[in-house]
Amino acid sequence: MVGRLVDGRYQVRSRIARGGMATVYLATDLRLERRVAIKIMHGHLADDNTFKTRFVQEARSAARLSHPNVVNVYDQGQDSDMAYLVMEYLPGITLRDLLKDYTKLTPEQSVDIMDAVLSGLASAHKAGIVHRDLKPENVLLADDGRIKLGDFGLARAASANTSTGQALLGTIAYLSPELVTRGVADARSDIYAVGIMLYEMLTGEQPYVGEAPMQIAYQHANDTVPTPSSKQPSVPAELDELVLWATARDPEERPADARAMLEQLRAIEPVVRGTGPATGQATAVIPDGAGTGVGDSTAATTVLGERRAAVAAPRKQPAATGIAALEDQTRRRKRRGYWLFALVLLLAGLAGGTGWYFGSGPGALTTVPTVSGLSPEAAAAALADAGFESALGEQHDPEIEEGLVSGTDPEGGTEARRGGTVQILVSLGPRILAVPDVTGMQEDDARDALADFDVAEETDVRYSDVDRGGVIAVLDADGKRVGAEYPEQGALSLVVSAGSIPSVVGTPSAEAEQRLADAGLDVSFAEPQFSNDVAADLVLSAATSTDPVRPGDPIVLTVSKGPDLVPLPDVVGENLADAIDTLEAAGFDVQYSFPEAFVGLATVKSMSPGGGTEQIRNSTVTLVATLEL
Repeated sequence: MVGRLVDGRYQVRSRIARGGMATVYLATDLRLERRVAIKIMHGHLADDNTFKTRFVQEARSAARLSHPNVVNVYDQGQDSDMAYLVMEYLPGITLRDLLKDYTKLTPEQSVDIMDAVLSGLASAHKAGIVHRDLKPENVLLADDGRIKLGDFGLARAASANTSTGQALLGTIAYLSPELVTRGVADARSDIYAVGIMLYEMLTGEQPYVGEAPMQIAYQHANDTVPTPSSKQPSVPAELDELVLWATARDPEERPADARAMLEQLRAIEPVVRGTGPATGQATAVIPDGAGTGVGDSTAATTVLGERRAAVAAPRKQPAATGIAALEDQTRRRKRRGYWLFALVLLLAGLAGGTGWYFGSGPGALTTVPTVSGLSPEAAAAALADAGFESALGEQHDPEIEEGLVSGTDPEGGTEARRGGTVQILVSLGPRILAVPDVTGMQEDDARDALADFDVAEETDVRYSDVDRGGVIAVLDADGKRVGAEYPEQGALSLVVSAGSIPSVVGTPSAEAEQRLADAGLDVSFAEPQFSNDVAADLVLSAATSTDPVRPGDPIVLTVSKGPDLVPLPDVVGENLADAIDTLEAAGFDVQYSFPEAFVGLATVKSMSPGGGTEQIRNSTVTLVATLEL
């Protein structure tokens, strides 16, 4: 889904969370240019009208609410066979994340969060909506401090509070006794879940635990939630009483709705924060029936936390009346015993069925096969053999060839429910990225700039005019200069400068050798040569035989022997023709001004330079001659 454009409007950026009915993604609303959370129903549920109806119901339920403590719903629609819901995006964490980090919260922190939860829930109850899935995972704590209630996926109208046939919808740890035993939910069922959440925030643990879901369900139906202070003595008595009031097994003994509980929370808040007077053994005296909304001012009263204590003394009765009463009580006990026996059998059957379902039945945990590198068809077959349904998705992958499977969601090797859907992620190949220009950068900086690519650890170090350590070029997998774009995590290599080769021509040979060796070159010497321009023992030339030149490559130095001096014969007084032959044989060039026809008759009168000295081989000697008759 990542990268897909939903309904021509919502560009999916990344996945946020995955649930039983849908996956939530971060997306951009291209029309309004804002970030949103888009909830997309799992593909295998799209053909199930029950799930589809429930998914649409969430949109309708949430859209009816407009409250600062309820997540806003912006849009709902269908793209091909994909149902989606667009919601407000709240960057932050959930209450579950907070409890994982801190285990438990202070009473003051718990009151702050509970005030926001009850405010949003009161708005839902006022609109006739029962949430039915309240738990810390559905309380969102935004980075800017806002607290919002989300995920109305199990919400129903309050008038539809009869048996649903789905008594165990929601999270088992927060289900009210009436949902466990009768499958009936109303606003007071939400209150029970809120009470369990408050207990968990104050103590850092849930009141009921067990190895199987039905063990926990049995405790909800038969046990009384303990006071938080029994686990954490620092919890104020006022919060103890509020938890007991909210988690009464009999719905009639709970607050009628979130508004009633919110008002009581705000009444005890000053005491919890230490800014109000203590209230004694209980936080308030609640009229009998206050949790039902049907009591009147003359009803008997119950101290909050004392479960409907009797306030009137029993009256004496005649003996016959007393015997009849005892017989009636006996009959009622027998009937209650039959019902309890039937309930125990039902719960035992449910526990056994649940054990089979989660142990070896369709709900058992099974390891997801690792199918990376297979074709989509082969991957689907492997998943089917393991007991999973499959759906196709796509993602870029720099390592897996385009068209093959790059992974799954959930990942291979992890456990998931047998019969669930595993998304097969087909590789789109690597992303094509722009290559930053790093020429001239130091190597470390260049590597940071090329972090999206696989840059080889080995570098090609060459001598160049670029500063030592600077990047000369970036090469692709074929050893050619890389272009403007390149595949993500594609193989690249750097050509790095070793600095320039020192210039040593004209320097003493020993000094030149040391400088070149320090620069990393392998120095050797050729035969010295005469030079008329470079003095003896100075470097005449430095020659390399490789291109490009790298550290460790050879460099050959030729040292000057100085000028090549030879004796200059003295030819003054000799025949001009003979003098020319003598000088040329000695290695000199001869220059003269005389008609060629009379060279053999002329006599050398003078020469420059003068004879009898040493002169540079091949240098020019000028002769002056006369003709003697």
